[in-house]
Amino acid sequence: MKKLRGSVKGLVVMLVITLCGVLTGCSGEDKEVLRIYNAGEYIDESLIGKFEKENNCKVVYSTFDSNESMYTMLNSGEKYDILVPSDYMIERLIKEEYLKKIDWSKITIKDTLLEDVMDKEYDPGNKYSVPYYWGNVGILYNKKTVDKKDLKDGWELLNNKKYKGKLYMYNSERDSFMIALKALGYSMNTDSKKELDKAYDWLVKQNKKMKPVYAGDEVIDNMISGNKEIAIVYSGDGALIISENPELDFYVPKQGTNVWVDAMVLTKDCKNDDLAYKFMNFILEKENALINTEYIGYSSSVKSVYEEMQKTTYKGIDAYVVDDSNKKNEVFRYQSTETKKYMSELWTKVIAQ
Repeated sequence: MKKLRGSVKGLVVMLVITLCGVLTGCSGEDKEVLRIYNAGEYIDESLIGKFEKENNCKVVYSTFDSNESMYTMLNSGEKYDILVPSDYMIERLIKEEYLKKIDWSKITIKDTLLEDVMDKEYDPGNKYSVPYYWGNVGILYNKKTVDKKDLKDGWELLNNKKYKGKLYMYNSERDSFMIALKALGYSMNTDSKKELDKAYDWLVKQNKKMKPVYAGDEVIDNMISGNKEIAIVYSGDGALIISENPELDFYVPKQGTNVWVDAMVLTKDCKNDDLAYKFMNFILEKENALINTEYIGYSSSVKSVYEEMQKTTYKGIDAYVVDDSNKKNEVFRYQSTETKKYMSELWTKVIAQ
């Protein structure tokens, strides 16, 4: 999923728009309102103003810092029209009946979407979701200081003593356990406590041996500045970082990785389906999708935009191209409450080492 940046900024946007557009209306007139809940820095906000102007409406736009915090807000009774969650969370929202089915007759851009992002296991037939962006997780490394021969070790590169103290790991239990499970040859969607225990041991040993920095979105600026030699990053962040610092490159281990899709969904509380569909079409129209993709750095679900970015802004940058040909790659699935709780308990102990 998209790495989440600028949540405070997003909340400010939410408050400004709410006060201006919902309570009184900046222009003094009543307007239709669309409530969107998205990941931080996951849109070029100039497009929100453009959509409002074209549709004479107000957008209440707010951001979340994780799929889990988004779910907590939704579960607490907060009302939204459009959400932009990741695959495994969409699966959960479907199972718990939070969503409306998509009326694909109202999605005018359907034929422009990549086949690669459609009909995934979390939502067969895309009955509930319209793909927004997609990507994978890989290793960002400095081409001058990291021996390319070491890449053959895949995820075990993260245990190479040559790079002790010189790497960032995501402060994310889901992503970190994915890496350990893949390094050990297991599925990242396992419910086996035995396999999770082995992944836990792998992460503990790595922590003690390598002294990684567990970080969040600060990885982006730090890697652009060259503060570490290796970092685990989402592909879109990798593309953005490499475009700013060409001394870096991106590698996806042969042991497999997470290939994710973030998508737009309609909640059952959506008050204006027609306006919501207008937004979905608007944000995926080629002109707007190009603007958006250039801003956030992630791989567009729109085929023409995905291809054009490979020839222009992100030309020669491997991180932008999502290679899903490896059969060991997986999409995160919704895990049982028991598994999530157990993994969370283990992760707390990992970072406490």
